[in-house]
Amino acid sequence: MSTDRDPLAVEDAPAPSPEEAAASEPGEPSDGASPADDAGAASGGDAGADGDGSEAEDGAREEPAPAAEAGTDADADAPGSDGGSRSAAAEALAAAVRAVESGERSAASFFTGPSGGRRAAGAPVPGSGASPRPERTPAPAPTAAAAPAPPRPTPHIGAEGLDGVRQVLTAGGAPRTLAEQVVEVLGEQAAEALREDPWQLLAVPGVRPEQADGFARALLGPECGPGDERRAHALVGWLLERAALAGHTVLEASVLRTALGKQSVPEPDEALQSALAEGSVLVFQEALETPGAARPEPDGSEPEVPVRLLLGLDRYAMAEESLADGLARLISTFGADPAEATVEAEADAETVTDGGGDGQEAGAGSGTDSGTDDAPAASDAGPGAAPDWEAAAAGAPSPSAAELIRAVAASGLVTHSGGEAARAEPLALVVAARALGLRACAAAHTEDGKRRLVALGDLEAVTVAGLLSGQEGPGRDAEGALALDVLAVLDAPQLDVETAAMLVESLTDGTRLVLSGDPGVLWSAGPGRVFADVVAARACPAVVSRTPDAGPIGELVSGIGVGELTTVDAPGKEVVIVPVRDAGEAVHRTVQLVADSVPRAIGVPAEHTQVITPGHGGAVGTRALNAALKERLNPGPGRFGGFDPGDRVAYVPAPGRMVPGTVVSADAAGLRLDCAGSPVVVPPERVGGTVRHGWAVTAHQAAGTRWPAAVVVLPGDAAQELTRSWIYTAFSRGERHLSVVHGVDQALPRAVAEIPAKERTTRLRSLLRAPQSEV
Repeated sequence: MSTDRDPLAVEDAPAPSPEEAAASEPGEPSDGASPADDAGAASGGDAGADGDGSEAEDGAREEPAPAAEAGTDADADAPGSDGGSRSAAAEALAAAVRAVESGERSAASFFTGPSGGRRAAGAPVPGSGASPRPERTPAPAPTAAAAPAPPRPTPHIGAEGLDGVRQVLTAGGAPRTLAEQVVEVLGEQAAEALREDPWQLLAVPGVRPEQADGFARALLGPECGPGDERRAHALVGWLLERAALAGHTVLEASVLRTALGKQSVPEPDEALQSALAEGSVLVFQEALETPGAARPEPDGSEPEVPVRLLLGLDRYAMAEESLADGLARLISTFGADPAEATVEAEADAETVTDGGGDGQEAGAGSGTDSGTDDAPAASDAGPGAAPDWEAAAAGAPSPSAAELIRAVAASGLVTHSGGEAARAEPLALVVAARALGLRACAAAHTEDGKRRLVALGDLEAVTVAGLLSGQEGPGRDAEGALALDVLAVLDAPQLDVETAAMLVESLTDGTRLVLSGDPGVLWSAGPGRVFADVVAARACPAVVSRTPDAGPIGELVSGIGVGELTTVDAPGKEVVIVPVRDAGEAVHRTVQLVADSVPRAIGVPAEHTQVITPGHGGAVGTRALNAALKERLNPGPGRFGGFDPGDRVAYVPAPGRMVPGTVVSADAAGLRLDCAGSPVVVPPERVGGTVRHGWAVTAHQAAGTRWPAAVVVLPGDAAQELTRSWIYTAFSRGERHLSVVHGVDQALPRAVAEIPAKERTTRLRSLLRAPQSEV
């Protein structure tokens, strides 16, 4: 690894000032934040280093103009005459939460429902019973669209209806341009809904509490106060949605209480009790994994196990429980005891830990293996096992591929961990399964991931979105299930809980599912951490590849995966460090690398070099870098809504899915893009929310895609946001070359060694373990 002022021997030029180089406001706040950042609650996670709207939405949205003057009328009197009864209810909830969290009483004494992380209150989830082999109901073909997908259509509403919404928005001081978004979220009766409850404006993406408060004050006048029950309900939902954007599927009750208090809600417990009573929020209990001393019961019965209370929105709770039941169904298909089927790691292998950590395995290429115990012979693997699985394993191209084939012969669910080179192993499984006469398919997260599978020889590879939509793959049977016997999902860490639930529900009994991916990369952009939770639950065999990624970049990334930032030998300048002192120099050096140095010294043209930076805002965010790169590489007036033909763009058709493209032209139909050879037309009204310039992207946007060269920019103001998983993801995006524009000093090795990942609060791991412990 070389470190020089100008490592690729390009003539130096004066660096522009930050104001000249940046196209966004200096010190612009991040586009999103965690529940802790938004409401002052210590949720244990945030919007991620990307600072781009959240981990979940890498720049898919922009903040709308302020709805009204910011601020909460903290001095206003809370309306309502039932304060006494409400206070009693609030005290009851507070007492319940504290008693359960301290272990003094079980949650079952306050709420009904099974233990082990299952639902403690609210409507039961279909199929969430304790049966070891849940029944599968026929699955209708999901409506998920293949990338790139059209946006969800706005509900039909006439001009008169839209005018009514605009009138309400204007009366409250909100921009009239929000009308279509309001209708999309609130439906045809949006105008009436806003008049009755102005805080429903918070459901519109990008609207913040202070803006909704100003809107409500303008409409309600003296009626409006911080303790308004409608405000509390809206804030509870808003906080949980913000948590989902940061990757959480639930929040601890104490975190949500604190968050409400930071939003000037005078009685947070009362607000939670009311939200629970309305059914807009569900409450769950989860046994603590490291409880304190158990308290014996007076009657001599078994001591109660301390649990924590978790609160979540029905949407994500249903998805997580459906996913857990579906995975349990696949595991039980072959009759194996999940506890016995779990593959233990060898002593020197770093694997997922059960508590407190980042829930991720060692990085790719670490040379470790799960050390699969002797797998059952194919004849003992359960119903439907082919008698020649062992022969297929014997003919595998590598020991790790053979191990994976044997594991799949014995189980309906297997996890496979490895880096880029290890992608050949699940592909070898798919080829072997097809040779056995089985219907097998490999699915990647992105179009680029699919391209790499095709390059490895699988001409039938698909994307997950394309498979679910029916636009790719084998289609569905008469019951709506995917017509597959074996499915290998690569880039599995990018699966969010809703997509994973839809995918698993689409698999029939007897289908073998392999979740394969690099455990060192960032988790999904959407809520959940599916791959890490499945591995951590130890509910199925886990194969860790012994195939390392080659070359200096592979060696560097492999060390990062195990917490070590090492110096690697890069004789061909495969890895170069470019130190910078400030934001202006960082922008200057980045443009210089992309436009001159990398093409000249490495032979990779600018259009094949990707810049990756921690966030969208700030002096060295994607906006500033894209403005500088456009000026150098494709200057123009931005005649198509800020874009010109030839501009590189990042098209985000859905949260968490970035499709690289190039602007072709524009007309009345919209902005016309070329996305890896596929034509895409983005309607004019969707351009601002789904298309950004794409010379520079965030690490979450880059996950699942690789380029011949990558330039990773680490400005000084990103030091506090860096994690090992962010660095691992960004550094592993370059196939031939990696340049690091380094301005964070010792924050880089410290993040690699000490900050594995931003935590997420989820339930999948406990849900997968629950059936094993339930009586």
